[in-house]
Amino acid sequence: MTETLAKKRKPDPCSFVIFGATGDLTHRLVIPALYNLAAGDLLPEKFCVVGVARKGMSSDDMRESLLKGLKQYKTRPIEDAIVKRLLECVTSIEADPKDPASFDAMAERLHRLETNRATGGNRLFYLATPPAAFAPIAKQLGRTGMLKEDGAWRRLVVEKPFGTDLASAKALNGELLKLMDEHQIYRIDHYLGKETVQNILVLRFANGMFEPIWNRDHIDHVQITVSEKIGVGHRGSFYDATGALRDMVPNHLFQLLSLVAMEPPVRFNAHAVRTEKAEVLAAIQAESEEEALKNSVRGQYQAGKSGDVEISDYRRTEQVKPESTTETYAALKLTIDNWRWAGVPFYLRTGKALGTKRTEVAIKFKQAPFAMFRDTPVDKLSQNYLVIAVEPNEGITLQFNTKVPGPTINIDGVEMKFRYKDYFQAEPTTGYETLIYDCMIGDNILFQRADSVEAGWQAVQPFLDAWKKAGAKGLEPYKAGNEGPNAAEELLKRDGRTWRKLG
Repeated sequence: MTETLAKKRKPDPCSFVIFGATGDLTHRLVIPALYNLAAGDLLPEKFCVVGVARKGMSSDDMRESLLKGLKQYKTRPIEDAIVKRLLECVTSIEADPKDPASFDAMAERLHRLETNRATGGNRLFYLATPPAAFAPIAKQLGRTGMLKEDGAWRRLVVEKPFGTDLASAKALNGELLKLMDEHQIYRIDHYLGKETVQNILVLRFANGMFEPIWNRDHIDHVQITVSEKIGVGHRGSFYDATGALRDMVPNHLFQLLSLVAMEPPVRFNAHAVRTEKAEVLAAIQAESEEEALKNSVRGQYQAGKSGDVEISDYRRTEQVKPESTTETYAALKLTIDNWRWAGVPFYLRTGKALGTKRTEVAIKFKQAPFAMFRDTPVDKLSQNYLVIAVEPNEGITLQFNTKVPGPTINIDGVEMKFRYKDYFQAEPTTGYETLIYDCMIGDNILFQRADSVEAGWQAVQPFLDAWKKAGAKGLEPYKAGNEGPNAAEELLKRDGRTWRKLG
């Protein structure tokens, strides 16, 4: 990100090795992102894509599979010449971490391919696989020497979820760091590929008007929302073992929180930015299990209608346990124990099968003194919000008060809106283009470091433990298509606050 795509810096020659090349993630996001980079002339001159699958597949069949996925999930019209050039780079290799010999054969074949393609031995391994495969694949790559940097760079991209709790995250970090250095590991979160998320840094630190008031003296509280209209769908088995808290909070919501709450980095580079992000997550105040229950809400959706879509009861979803206590909605109240944010609550909420699809950060400023308007018709002031909308419509809104035209003092709340699509002409993207490009040029500013991952899990672990012990007690039902359980409103109401209305 520190070197903008507009500068069209070509990445070094390299091999792009995808584990899980036949899977949904590769077809839906990775290959469309590679195509968009190719269309922008941002792939290396010397380049090859290696699709790794456990079951044997010819290179022609692999190309046909990837082309089918690209046509289905493209974000822009496809040009035949660009597709042809990209797919010509594709080679299929069979490898299974349960069969070490297959990785020995892969190492030899990859070396021959790199020689033929003149990539210089640079390798980017992308683990588009289920999380259980991360460590086994990495171990085989390490055993065969494919991760060793000997004059060429070697990088490993790991998708979320990075662990399922604090202990598993530490274990996975430990496994990977035995095999390679931290600078080689790219823990990817597609939220950080979104323009508005990246723009939080620019909004805060490139504008002299915001940073002086970005603190407890002027900000009343912060709300971070990731609301989804869809239900669990066909992901019942995964979701029932995961839940809303694990699925969204330590990664997506904490990425947003860390960008909003971090201290200014001394430099705009990966080390400085990631250090400040990790420190603010480490400053989230630890909760006892009793406090975790008091400062959280969990819900589970029942049958209803979200938009035009009928959604069945969560417990009737295929591969979900009939008596499941897995939450599909989570709301938390967190506090950050440092000088900037002491006393400022951060309210987080996320859920499935809600009435609105919306991801946003809403910064609520403190109320202005009301006394000066006592002898006027004004009976209230609108709330002052700075709202950073991430999706579906990327933009920034500032809500403030102004006088209504007329002979008397009447005040109304108005909004000043900035929308990306209104100001910038940009091709639609998957959100992965910037992240993959940054992996190739070695810029890890948008990727999580081990300490940041562990700090995130440290903050949510008390909630995981408390909810597990509570079982079904405290699990609030809500009808699909609504805005979540009623208890979520009470979480803020007891502090004299309310959630900002979505939509």
